Amino acid sequence: MSKLFRLLAFAGCCIIVTAATAQEDYILKGKVVDSATMEPVSGATIRCTAAGCSCGCISAQNGAFEIRCSRSADFMVKLVGYQPRFVHGSGDMVILLAPSGTLLQEVVVTANRGEQVRRAEAPIAIATVNAKTIQETKAISADQLLNKVSGVHMVSLGNEQHQMSIRQPVTTRSLFLYLEDGIPIRTSGLFNHNALLEMNLAATRSIEVIKGPSSSLYGSEAIGGVVNFITMSPSAVPLLKVSLQANDIGYRKAELAASVSGSRTGVVLSGYHAEKRNGYPGYSDFRKGVVTLRADHRFSARTTLVTSFTWLNYYSEMSGSVDSTMYASRSFRNLHSFTYRAVYALRLRATLVQQWSETDKTSVTAATRNNQIAQNPAYRVRDDYRKSGGVYVGKKDLAHGEINDNSFHSLSLVAQHRKTFKWKKSVLLAGVNIETTPSGYAARYIRITRDTVSRRYIAYQSTDSILTDYHTQLDNYAAFLAFECSPVEQLRVVASLRNDYFRYRFTNHLKPSAYSGSRDTATGFYRFSPKIGLTWNFSKRFGVYANYSEGFVPPQVTELFTGVKVPDLRASVFYNYECGGWAERLRGRLSVDFSVYHLAGSNEVISVKLDDGTQENRNAGKTLHRGIELGVNSTPFKNFNLRLSGTCSDHVFIRHEEKGVNYSGKKMNNAPAVVCNVEGWYKPALLKGFRFGAEWQHVGKYFADAQNSAEYPGYDVIHLRAGYEYRGLGIWLNLMNATNAYYATNASKSGYGYSYQLADKRNLGIGLQYDFAKLLKPKQ
Repeated sequence: MSKLFRLLAFAGCCIIVTAATAQEDYILKGKVVDSATMEPVSGATIRCTAAGCSCGCISAQNGAFEIRCSRSADFMVKLVGYQPRFVHGSGDMVILLAPSGTLLQEVVVTANRGEQVRRAEAPIAIATVNAKTIQETKAISADQLLNKVSGVHMVSLGNEQHQMSIRQPVTTRSLFLYLEDGIPIRTSGLFNHNALLEMNLAATRSIEVIKGPSSSLYGSEAIGGVVNFITMSPSAVPLLKVSLQANDIGYRKAELAASVSGSRTGVVLSGYHAEKRNGYPGYSDFRKGVVTLRADHRFSARTTLVTSFTWLNYYSEMSGSVDSTMYASRSFRNLHSFTYRAVYALRLRATLVQQWSETDKTSVTAATRNNQIAQNPAYRVRDDYRKSGGVYVGKKDLAHGEINDNSFHSLSLVAQHRKTFKWKKSVLLAGVNIETTPSGYAARYIRITRDTVSRRYIAYQSTDSILTDYHTQLDNYAAFLAFECSPVEQLRVVASLRNDYFRYRFTNHLKPSAYSGSRDTATGFYRFSPKIGLTWNFSKRFGVYANYSEGFVPPQVTELFTGVKVPDLRASVFYNYECGGWAERLRGRLSVDFSVYHLAGSNEVISVKLDDGTQENRNAGKTLHRGIELGVNSTPFKNFNLRLSGTCSDHVFIRHEEKGVNYSGKKMNNAPAVVCNVEGWYKPALLKGFRFGAEWQHVGKYFADAQNSAEYPGYDVIHLRAGYEYRGLGIWLNLMNATNAYYATNASKSGYGYSYQLADKRNLGIGLQYDFAKLLKPKQ
């Protein structure tokens, strides 16, 4: 009996040891990674699929996870915004999650200042250009990406220079706010319509566009829209990509992206050098070098520091536009031979994020921007020979111009705290923004020699005549508050309020005059900006929203201090009413979003002609902007995706009398009533890695002048793209303007005549990319 007892006891011990060992038979660990960007995915749920098993975990901030389970080696990985994935196996692996193609699961961060939220919970018109679209388009400028968004019409002026239209006519006015990771890339009061040429597309993970006023969260100039370029964070696995591309009209580009991450620190370096030589049209060479270095460091599971540095050096010959005779004859000869634009920019930003608890989070961002724009601008060149009083006067071989330099150096601090409550799923966000910006502007007169036969401007002579030389100190102090809650399950209410104070201090280094500017002076502006909206999701696949918002634009430095007298100006204010919705049908194969808006502008600054013949800037303008925006994404059959983005709008001068001419009641110029972009991609299953896409851009007719006396018929242009990827190797062909359409990206009429900005003729681009990191073949 004793031997039998000892045998049974030994067997029991073996069973216990075996059972204990079996508890660790299935160990799954590794990282969850975004398949498009290779960035770590935090917050993903990894759970065992066996019946009755409760094993599971959530991926950490660096994407890492570990599960110990005794019952199954089958797991499901899920996260809002990504397609669910089933994983079988154990050991160490990298789990790649593909972003979801469904609209309602799309995650955005710009809607509430950096916190992730589902698109279906944001009561605004917001759209995303995701990483997949950026990678497949192989764009050489931002307009080739942003024009895919409904309601956005970005006009290319060549060499990444541009104008913008979002719920506004195509304009150079300060009605759009451009952000990088939620921080404005330029300071308020010093708007530049070419600001997006300072962006680094190689560092961009995605682009989010809020359409309509967002001053309640982001401050001034967020009127027509907010465009937020979101940069790549360090990848979860080592990354090294190099690419080269070129086209047959002189463009060349070399691009690099590299990233590595340790247990606490991750670094990503990205940038490119681009240039164009001997291209179309003539005298249009340019070069651009831009680099972004970003480092993310985790002090602990709750404390993170993100530091980003961007350097830019840009130079472009300024070819200018063509007149009506040259445009009609298609015999373009560039009249300029020395005009240019040079931009130098540095941006440094550090964001410290502290997650105090599950309900409290604080972030503090300190940023500095150093920017300089030097120009010999073509738009400042004026012939001396002109018509005056019915007769021509002046010298035919003389023209006038200027060389100017505009620079600023800003320091800003943004601090915000976010607190969540269990009551009605409430969220409270409060923050402050402080910014100080010293800025300077100087311009000197140049005497230009003009060839009377060819009409070309062949040389210029610098003079000692200083036109302008001043310094401004711009300070902005703001506080903002946002609250959101769900009174009932389907309803989400969001309200926000911001108070801004601007102070301008102007110092003129010259004697006040019409050219040099006003006397030394100081002025300031206050503005409250409210916004309230709600979303109602009838089901998981259908929802609507409505909002009311106000946006404002403070007077720009050039509007305040040009001329001897400082005008008594206030901020221009825009009142916006809009509603919209979204729907998904056919099991994710069809999604639709739409918005309808009514935007009224008041106190807009215009130049008014006084009784004594002089002119003065006043808050005398009033405009109305109405429109419908529509976006459709569908998969009509397997491996084929179709997207449609379109807008139908109406822009009218309600009250507008400028320089003695009354435009009230007329259509605003440079405002196409219809803009449409349609794109389809086919990826055959039999040839994995191959893609073929076609894109059609339609811009409808519009008036070229505010008098509505001249109309431009608009244009249609088609682009074709094809690419193939095999393991780490990628190759692509882009045939832009495939039909070789002859058109102008922008047409206008003024007292000097017609002006046309020529579009690129048909051109073929080829590119080659290699991803060295894919040689590592991480277990998936």
